[in-house]
Amino acid sequence: MDIRPLTGELSVAPQLAAADMRAIAEAGFRSVICNRPDGEGSDQPVYGEIERSATDQGLQVRYLPAESGKVTDEQGAAFGALMAELPKPVLAFCRTGMRSTTMWALSQAGRMSLPQIIELSSKAGFDLKGVVRRIVNGGKTPVEVADATHEVVIIGGGAAGISVAASLLSRSPKLDIAIIDPADIHYYQPGWTMVGAGVFDAGTTARTMASVLPRGVHWIKSAVAAFEPERNAVILDGCRVVKYKQLVVCPGLKLDWHGIEGLSETLGRNGVTSNYRYDLAPYTWQLVQQLHRGQALFTQPPMPIKCAGAPQKAMYLSADHWRRSGVLEAVDIQFCNAGAVLFGVADYVPALMEYVEAYGIGLNFGQTLVAVDGPARKATFSKANADGTKEFVTREFDMIHVVPPQKAPDFIRVSPLADAAGWVDIDPATMRHKQFANVFALGDVGNTPNAKTAAAARKQAPVVAHNVLSTRGQTKGEAQYDGYGSCPLTVERGKIVLAEFLYGGKVAPSFPKWFIDGTRPSRAAWYLKERILPPLYWQAMLKGREWLVQPEMTT
Repeated sequence: MDIRPLTGELSVAPQLAAADMRAIAEAGFRSVICNRPDGEGSDQPVYGEIERSATDQGLQVRYLPAESGKVTDEQGAAFGALMAELPKPVLAFCRTGMRSTTMWALSQAGRMSLPQIIELSSKAGFDLKGVVRRIVNGGKTPVEVADATHEVVIIGGGAAGISVAASLLSRSPKLDIAIIDPADIHYYQPGWTMVGAGVFDAGTTARTMASVLPRGVHWIKSAVAAFEPERNAVILDGCRVVKYKQLVVCPGLKLDWHGIEGLSETLGRNGVTSNYRYDLAPYTWQLVQQLHRGQALFTQPPMPIKCAGAPQKAMYLSADHWRRSGVLEAVDIQFCNAGAVLFGVADYVPALMEYVEAYGIGLNFGQTLVAVDGPARKATFSKANADGTKEFVTREFDMIHVVPPQKAPDFIRVSPLADAAGWVDIDPATMRHKQFANVFALGDVGNTPNAKTAAAARKQAPVVAHNVLSTRGQTKGEAQYDGYGSCPLTVERGKIVLAEFLYGGKVAPSFPKWFIDGTRPSRAAWYLKERILPPLYWQAMLKGREWLVQPEMTT
């Protein structure tokens, strides 16, 4: 733990885990304040887990969440009230400690001089110059004064952000590029399905952000709070300002764990798991190995979600393990899907149905998970009836694999870049924003009607790179994205149905049919998923090597 004292009564820290609470109590702290909203990161424990563990250790614990870069004066006052109420000393935490420090600084305005606040914060490793400017300017950030300026600014250091930066540099090696992302770790998220099946070790899917950033790219390690596209400005955590000539937006999407009642309180325990979180995928495999008889539920929320095949992948691999272990007949497997079909591209459904029947899986369409009672081992679903009415169905479980509802990040949804549904509003071919000509987006955050997969981001990155440079007058023509997406459906250990398609669900295989027939289970496709795609991701996609993804051009 990286605990940093601000005063004799208050220390701050980066993200804490439930397992840290014992050491915190032993260190003499009597209270904990959580300032980070749930669902910001794939590896982030939810507040309910922290609360339970803290209470078990005799600690007082409070939840005062603030969006990154949007700490208000009211939240500062509320923080001050908590400090007055809680037993001392207090440990406050968020993702990095910045929000907690900012709340403390605001709570001290008028009580402590600004030089004292800045000095104490600086000793703890936090630069609050942006907060000082905000207070002095009556809460308004002077966007005319930039803390940094770059030719191209990329929001997000995930698969899409790193890939587009690498593609830009492969075309224009001296281009001034900055990537804005607060994360220390970069994840190969397509590998988490394999972690949940005991094929990959979780550690192989994670690398430090510094190690994957393209050489020459400036890394601004901060969260984005807001956009001022009319002024070509991005507002960061702490109210700092970064200006750009071209902006590329690709921060991914938000997993809404709180969108299902009771889920956040029971994740990682009581048989409740999800491969959509780095730290929970190993728990999936643990549950699968331990289950020899009983009820296994697998859920899928309403679209859009990242990798729409992932809910089924977890189910098929689990069923395959139970079959190989000789217990499949004793496990009742139910797939509860908010949608109306098994898979959105009909060509691949026959092969999937063969496995559904072989595994004895019950299909329940139009059923949306709305609540989980972990201790009681019960899940409640909202069922849409043919006459338009709804009813609630409660199912018991011994294990449940949950896919949470998903939406655009909060700072995107409330920005001028978003459409009515909250996604970045871009042209589906050029990936250019429909209103702001120097803004582009790719990956999960865009409103294009393609599947939200890493394969889609890999195909989009060269398109965006070319069109950014075309906007700058450095190249000619316009590149177009055709909607390509890929979903390697792991129907059993050793075989995959390799779904590849374009806009409109048009099947688009990358390989000749004699090698891989995507509509049939294939050992070659499994080899591709297990052995080829991980190094292709780390050594090609993130390095600007555009094998099989050269963009289509128009004059």
